[in-house]
Amino acid sequence: MDTKEKYNFQNLNLYRTPKGFRGRSKVVVQLWRIVYVVFFRTSPQFMYSWRRFLLNSFGAKIGKGVIIRPSAQVTYPWKITIGDYSWIGDDVVLYSLGEIEIGANTVISQKCYICTGSHEYNSEDFSIFSKKITIGNKCWLATDVYVAPNISIEDNTVVGARSSVFKNLPKGKVCVGNPAKPIKDRF
Repeated sequence: MDTKEKYNFQNLNLYRTPKGFRGRSKVVVQLWRIVYVVFFRTSPQFMYSWRRFLLNSFGAKIGKGVIIRPSAQVTYPWKITIGDYSWIGDDVVLYSLGEIEIGANTVISQKCYICTGSHEYNSEDFSIFSKKITIGNKCWLATDVYVAPNISIEDNTVVGARSSVFKNLPKGKVCVGNPAKPIKDRF
């Protein structure tokens, strides 16, 4: 048996996005992309309330006083909840194939990638999946943190710069590394 016969996976011509996966119709998805490119990305930095309005208009649940930079990327706003007074920094990616829930007074610093979806690497049709990510209240994800699907980061936790989060992180800890692990209490 040669390798081709033994490993029958990743035939991309078999890939199909599951019905309802995006959570809205193709028309709404494309309308969001147009609004995002024309009105969200081009808005001056100080227009935080405008960007909150745009996201909420497409079904996001964005709390009061939330700061979202115009360079932040939002895949599907209807799958995002952000608590009051949280900050979403420059070039943050909220890859919301699944739900993203961010608590109040939480900082997601520049270049973080919050990734709720991926593919089944060993399936023939390279099937896609999504899993919710929850980031608690008063957390701080420092620059360039990656958060994998199906992760929960509990309240008051700090994740150090360039860390990768592949397992749930406990409350009130400082966590660093790849994979991120608690190294000390925050307080």
